[in-house]
Formats: sequence, structure tokens, C-alpha cells
Amino acid sequence: MTTETYRDPWGIPHLRADSPDELAFLQGSNAATDRSWQIEMERWRSEGRTAEHLGADGLLWDRFARRVRLDDTARRCFENLDADTQRWCTAYVDGANDALKTGRRHAAEFAATGTAPAFWEPWTPLGVFLVHHILFGTFPNKLWRAHVTETLGAEAVDIFSLEAPVWAGSNAWAATGNLTESGSPLIAGDPHRLMELPGVYQQVRLACPEFDVVGLAFPGVPGLPHFGHTGSVAWAVTNAMADYQDLYSEQLKHEGSQLLALGPEGWSPVRAHHEEVIRVRHSEPETVEVIETDRGPVISGGPDGGALSLRTPSRAAETLGFEALLPLLLSRSVDDVEAALENWVEPVNCVLAADSSGAVLQVVAGKVPARSRDNRVRPVPASSSEHQWAGAWEKLPRSSVAALAVHANDRDAGGGDRLGLEFAPAHRAQRIRQLLVDHGTKPGGGGLTAATMQRIHMDSQLGSWPAFRGLLLSLTPLSDTGRTFRERLVDWDGLMDGDSTEAAAFAAWRSALVRALGSSPELLPLTAANSHSPLFAPWLHPEARIGFALETLLAKGPGFGVDVELAARQALEEVAAAARSETWGASHTVLPLHALADHGSAAAAAPTVPATRLSGDTGCVLSTESLPGVTDRSFRGPVARYVWDLQNRSNSRWIVPFGASGRPEDPHFASQLPLWAAGELIPVVTDWEQLTKETHDPR
Repeated sequence: MTTETYRDPWGIPHLRADSPDELAFLQGSNAATDRSWQIEMERWRSEGRTAEHLGADGLLWDRFARRVRLDDTARRCFENLDADTQRWCTAYVDGANDALKTGRRHAAEFAATGTAPAFWEPWTPLGVFLVHHILFGTFPNKLWRAHVTETLGAEAVDIFSLEAPVWAGSNAWAATGNLTESGSPLIAGDPHRLMELPGVYQQVRLACPEFDVVGLAFPGVPGLPHFGHTGSVAWAVTNAMADYQDLYSEQLKHEGSQLLALGPEGWSPVRAHHEEVIRVRHSEPETVEVIETDRGPVISGGPDGGALSLRTPSRAAETLGFEALLPLLLSRSVDDVEAALENWVEPVNCVLAADSSGAVLQVVAGKVPARSRDNRVRPVPASSSEHQWAGAWEKLPRSSVAALAVHANDRDAGGGDRLGLEFAPAHRAQRIRQLLVDHGTKPGGGGLTAATMQRIHMDSQLGSWPAFRGLLLSLTPLSDTGRTFRERLVDWDGLMDGDSTEAAAFAAWRSALVRALGSSPELLPLTAANSHSPLFAPWLHPEARIGFALETLLAKGPGFGVDVELAARQALEEVAAAARSETWGASHTVLPLHALADHGSAAAAAPTVPATRLSGDTGCVLSTESLPGVTDRSFRGPVARYVWDLQNRSNSRWIVPFGASGRPEDPHFASQLPLWAAGELIPVVTDWEQLTKETHDPR
């Protein structure tokens, strides 16, 4: 086997081998070396074994992972892969295991916690992918809607739901050659996820005689599922916001030695019922009851009541879509990309693809079950025949792009009501399109360039500002201090720039408004306890949900009896009296999330990065999300930025928030952070002569 690893000046690995399988081996070996701790942590999560290694703080996740049967789903999906994909995935795992055998799986976190990596199973990469995406779908929002219904009544659901979902900030856009300076298409964008440290994406190049692709990989997963450029075709994804996960309210009962569940055809034995032991470091083991009905695994409650089962396409069909990964790398055209993604299952993605012939395509990829629309709102009765899956998948939209395409988790991009319930407000999509038109199609625009695309990434115009400004103008009566502060805000330009004191003043008022609304008599019942695992607390946090739904609450809250103007006036007077003068960037800083930070005494071993001030916010193209009323810090934002040039791949550029390496002692652990914060991108290096070959034997 001939395998070679090169590095560019930013430490990004460029991997070269003689065949796709040998390259998969090298990619697995590289991920296990560069991101050793990160991928092992994901492996523990997929197997429900974090408490075994890190103590009782891991039990919340482990209980869920065992009950939802993550590892079992990964194993079943692997066993259903075609022979070529199974062999290719196995080669990746062989590479990861080879790194362990040859002593290259060191990490400071292992030493600090007294833990060690272990050999992977062939299906572990599928488990790692499931860990990243099991909570990426819609079912936690159904828990929230059920909570709203129980505490406020069913009619209150709409004041939180319409175009105001939790955590949607990704962008992708494409321009055909007739709008670009070069005459060839451009694709750009930025996926938004939790700001994990090290980052969730790894910049990498994968080259063999069959293909030569640059892109963003999930460490622990072979190939480049979401973002790649083969030289002749490039692709990028955003979350389609489709609803493909259902919760069922189950009735369970014991009958002799059997556990039965009530389905549409009456009582029948559950598919699985057993106990699993979770080992807990420095504590007694815990036993968890695992139940699976014909709908899916029971993730909440049990035979004593409150049982909720989760149905997902990957569990129901026992396929995750990994059959698409190798064909994606082999793609040469947009048609090839589309054909590869016919096998994709979940999460459901909006995909933009462009090729060197000039073709640009947009398609929604994945599996959305055909079933009752009620399933999208909240848990539905397991015994009702009308709420079962119909055994078919929805037909997903696709179209050729004649000029511009913009995807921003919005309703138009994601297929609308046929596929989803909640989508991101249209602000980001409209703003990106406006900026593209301004730069590329108006007289004197000169055509779109990679530099134009790069600037759009950093646009900080707050899309929801007109609604807030209108509310401010309606407020009466006000004190003299309140009127002065109000005038300062209404004269603001709506740009959430890090050095802006007006942006900070607005954010302070917005947070005070969230708190005031949360304490209002109409919404205060949301603070009532619920029966769900604290794992779901981020989705059931009243102030967080009010903050995300704030624009909808301003419009619909009064119809529910919420005195929005009173809350806004109280918030305005409160902040005006405080007379603070800091900038937005002083409190709006990056909040990197390291896996050890949630694990008690081990938290001290979590690496850190320099304090970094940010521009942007939720509702901006530069969607560095904060939680109004909770924190100004940004825990979720652009985990990569890219511009793919289809005329010449070497003109492409990219960036990640931290760095190429997952090892804190490595100089490239956070070397890209200052550039990322400033909106800079680094070049995609494609000339092997500009790279440095690693001198050690990768085996």
C-alpha cells in the first residue's frame, strides 16, 4: 500500500493513496491521529458509554443513547450497506485501528482523564454520524409544543412556532456563470452548528487515481458528506428543516412475562424489551430499561406511564444513506451528485451543486415519510391508524438554477408545507439575494467574484430589526430617560457590529424584553416542571424559546393576551436606567464547547481559546447565535465558511473557527480563529509542490 500525507501551511491534511479503499484507510488513520480524543468521545456517545469513562455526568446522554438504540441502529445500517460501501467503510475503520496499534492515538485529554482509546467496530462511523444528527431533527421541538399545550393550551402553540424555530442559521448560495466575472459558477456558504472545540468539520483533501476532492469531513466518518469540490463539480448543503422524526404516545402493559404495546390493530408484544447496564466511573452501575415498539424505541417514560417512542427513517428502514458517500467523491457533474444523493436518508438537506460545464442544480435530499400532518406538531397516539407512516416517502423538489439560488433554512428552499412545519424567517435568504443582486447584476456591479461571496458571509444587518423598531416607536408613555434611550435605538442602522455600542444597547433591551415576557402572567406557566430528561432542557427552556420566537411573539402575543407593549416599555426603562456603554463585541464572544466542560472534575482539563469578540447575531447572515435573556455569548455559529470556484479550484477558499488539529498542543489547534472572526478565508491549496510531505511512516 502506498499512502502519503501532506500538510499545507495551515496544517490541513492532504491525503494521497493508490485506490479509494487505501485512501479510506489513510483518512481513518489521519482522523484517529489528528482528532483522537474528539472521535473517541463520539464513539463513547454512540455506544452509550460516556459515564463509564468520565463519571456520572455522562448518564443523561448514555440513558438516551441506550434507549434510542444508537449503536444498534448503526450496526443494522452497516449490515445493510452494499458490499463496496461496506468494504470502503471498513477500510476507514481499519485505518483508525491501525493508528491505535502503531501508537499514534495520543491526546492530552486522555492523559488528563485517565482514559484511553480502544479499537473501533466496523459500524462505529455510522454511530458517530448518528450522534451528530439524532438531535438535529424535529422531535425535540414536539416535546416543546406538547409542553406549551399542557401549560398554556393548544392555541398558544402558534405564538412560538410560525417561522421561528430553534437553531437555524446555515446559508448557501450559488450563482451561474452569466452573473460571475469569470463566466463560471460560484458556490458559497457557511454551515451553522454548535461551536465544538475542536470543530465538527475537518478540512481535508482526498486524492487517488479515481478522484481528487477537497472538502469538509466529519472526523470519524469517511468521505465528505456535506461539502466538497472534485475539480469539476462542487456541492454544499443546508438543513432543509424537513420534518422526518415522529413521537408516539404509547400505552404499555405487562401480560405475564410479556410487555405489550397498544397499536392500531390492538395489543401486541413489543419488538424489544431488555435491560442494559451502564457502567459509571467511580460510582455504582445503573440499569436502564430498553423498550422498542412497532413505532420505534421508547425514549421517555415507560410501562408506568408517559411512554414516548421515536420513529426515524434510519431506524425504520435500517439505512442511513452512507451508500451516497463514495459516489459523491466520484462525481464529475451535478447529475452525478444528484444520482449519488438518491441514496441519502437523514438528515434531510437542501443541496446546491455546480459543475465546470456551467450547470447549477438545487435539490432536497433525504427521506421524508408520507403521513398525517398532525404528526409534525406534537406526539400523536400510537394506537391511531391515521398517524402511522404510509410506507412511502415524499417526492422531494429539484430544479435547475438559471441565475441565483439562495438557501437559508427558509420555507422556499426547503419545500414548504409538504415537507416541514417550521422554517427560518426569510430575512437571511432575502438579504443574501439582495446583496448578490447589488454586487452582480446591477449596472456597474462588475459580476460576482469569490471576494464578493466572501464579503456576504460577514453581513451583520439584523433582519428582524424593522419589527423591533416598529415596537419601539409605539411605546408610550415613557420617562425622559426612556425617551432618550428609545430615540437612540430607533436611529440605529440595525447592524450588529462587534464595535457598535448601539447594537449592545439594542441587545440589552431585547434580553430585558425576553425576561419581562417570560415573567408575564400569560407565559409564566411555561416554567412548570416537565417529565422529560434534562437532556432536552435546551429545547424546553422558556426564556430561550421566547428569545428565539420573539418576532412571532411581537406579532401574535397580543392575540393571546400577552401585553407586549407593557413588557417592552418595562424593559426599555430598565435598560435606559442602567446607562451602560459597552460594545456588542464586549459581551458577544465565542463560546467554544469542549466535551469535557460538562464533566465535573474533568472540566479543568478542557482546552480553551483566546477570548474572541464577534459581530453578527441570530437573524443576521452572520448568524453568530446568542440566547437573548440568557447569554450574549455565541455557542452556535458558522463552523466553516467556503467559496467554491468552478473555473479554477485553486481560487476557492475556506476557513473553520479554530484549526486543523484537534490536539491543544499543536500550533494549528486554533490558528484560524483570528481570521475566522475577522471574516477572512484561507486559500484552498491544490498544487502538491506547495505542500509539505510528512516524513514519518503513516503506518
